[in-house]
Amino acid sequence: MTIDEVREQDQLTLIVGGRLDTATAPQLERAAEGRLEGLQKLVLDFSDLEYISSAGLRVLLAFRRIMDKQKGTVVVTSVTENVREVFAITGLNKILNIQ
Repeated sequence: MTIDEVREQDQLTLIVGGRLDTATAPQLERAAEGRLEGLQKLVLDFSDLEYISSAGLRVLLAFRRIMDKQKGTVVVTSVTENVREVFAITGLNKILNIQ
């Protein structure tokens, strides 16, 4: 998995590529660790994400909980068809802001 980061004022964009699964989910958690405090918006760019497992979904829900507590938002952008299908099957497309 690859993770690139772009920070602009109170917004953090994480550009995630490859596979987000049990082996790589901790890597995404570490990439955001300590960077979410004070943010108003967390953007997850999934244009290069090929696969997401339940472990990856758990990380997204954890990010949403953190951002909700500080009255911020999580936006998931550029979702591939494979990942979009997982969001639809699990119902997360109704919980997460997917653009």
